[in-house]
Amino acid sequence: MAGMLTRVLTSILFLTVTLSLTGCGDDRPDKIAKYQQLTQQRLATLTTMIDDGQLRNANLLKQYTTLLKQQKPDLAPLLDELAKDSGTQGPMYTSLKRRLDESKVASNFADLDQQLAEAENLYQAADPSLFNDMLSDPVNVVADMSDGKLARVNAISREAATLANGGEDFGPGSQLVGNPSYGNWQTDSSGTSFWAWYGMYSMFSNVFNRPVSYDRWSGNRGYSYYNDVGRYRYTSPKQADAQNKTFEQTKKRFDSQGKRFDSPYAKPRTGGTALSRESTSAPKASNTTSASKSSNSKFRSNYAKDSSFRNSSNRTTRSVRRGK
Repeated sequence: MAGMLTRVLTSILFLTVTLSLTGCGDDRPDKIAKYQQLTQQRLATLTTMIDDGQLRNANLLKQYTTLLKQQKPDLAPLLDELAKDSGTQGPMYTSLKRRLDESKVASNFADLDQQLAEAENLYQAADPSLFNDMLSDPVNVVADMSDGKLARVNAISREAATLANGGEDFGPGSQLVGNPSYGNWQTDSSGTSFWAWYGMYSMFSNVFNRPVSYDRWSGNRGYSYYNDVGRYRYTSPKQADAQNKTFEQTKKRFDSQGKRFDSPYAKPRTGGTALSRESTSAPKASNTTSASKSSNSKFRSNYAKDSSFRNSSNRTTRSVRRGK
């Protein structure tokens, strides 16, 4: 009799716990779907703003590349490639579309936390204000290629940045080093990693400077929007894992030699000016790698607490023309 009573009580307890868990549920799949829907809407808004000439830095990039081609026609193929970022065919925009598609496949992620984090980050990355700031890197690359004839935007001068950060001038194009939309880190047989440009961007190595090694760049890189502000938003989990793998391999090589090696993001660089409020409130660039190290890490954005999924429809439809 006592055994039967125990079994009954156990069954009631199990049923109660099950119903309680079912009532609570897991709202992450719904959040992921909602962020994906809002991101799709933001991308549509971003597309319209780019097409209508409402993004200041996109307009500047188009103007800068046109002007510099007249001054340096031999650089036309590279400038045409950089100009793509002023429209919807450039690597920064197409990366957002690709990541959005990939975010809908659960098997691409270690767990729901990572998938939700990617959905949140994409929602923020598609914000026209953030995207406008992100385009300051290719704009400043073209400005540096003009030998000072074209002004930098959202950043101090090339000389001032080198002096302020005590780094090395890696030449024109250095703002794009480390950004997975333009190239990746490849490791040779000696264990040394070098930056390998994609396609036409390889002209940076052929025309301006020698290949950039990861270890030298890590300790001496200058400021760029991607590496110091936007990396958290504009890097997918897979890209962050690849970046972390390069760091771990290099650190292991240095450790074997009894030398210290720090992450290129351990020390933030200064140099950004007049960035949007959305950019200044973004997580630090160093958070990207640390968040991707473990599938158990709560890879959450600053906006995760906002259960209302605030859609900045009033904010994103305005023109992003002021100096950001």
